[in-house]
Amino acid sequence: METTWDGLPVADENPHASSVVVWRRSATGCEYLLLHRAHHGPEYEGEWAGTPPSGARQPGETREEAAARELLEEAGLTLAFFPVAHVIDEVALFCAEAPGDEAITLDAEHDAYAWLPLDGAVSRCLPAVVGESLRLVDAYLG
Repeated sequence: METTWDGLPVADENPHASSVVVWRRSATGCEYLLLHRAHHGPEYEGEWAGTPPSGARQPGETREEAAARELLEEAGLTLAFFPVAHVIDEVALFCAEAPGDEAITLDAEHDAYAWLPLDGAVSRCLPAVVGESLRLVDAYLG
């Protein structure tokens, strides 16, 4: 059985992960929440450095349960979220609107967060499919 970086089991069947693209309204339009993974230090900008709240789905966990758990664990958020069609089967994609003044509480896996406009957020996401998830949510929001 595959495990996460911290040794937790990963569901064998797709989707293996859930991701919640969190957005908020600002005076200039939508802003998207990106978390910075702490594994390689605060200056790291490579693959998986910047992502929305997301992570592996554990065995027996629904895609929605995994999304809610990751959102709470990684960002300290409990928000209503909605499914969005993704371009890959391995990740269940959701979106959630946060109030403009919502507090973010990071877990030990992350060392920073930022609210960014779409293009700024997408440019920080590697691999490209992570940035594509933000574009899909932006299109879904219309």
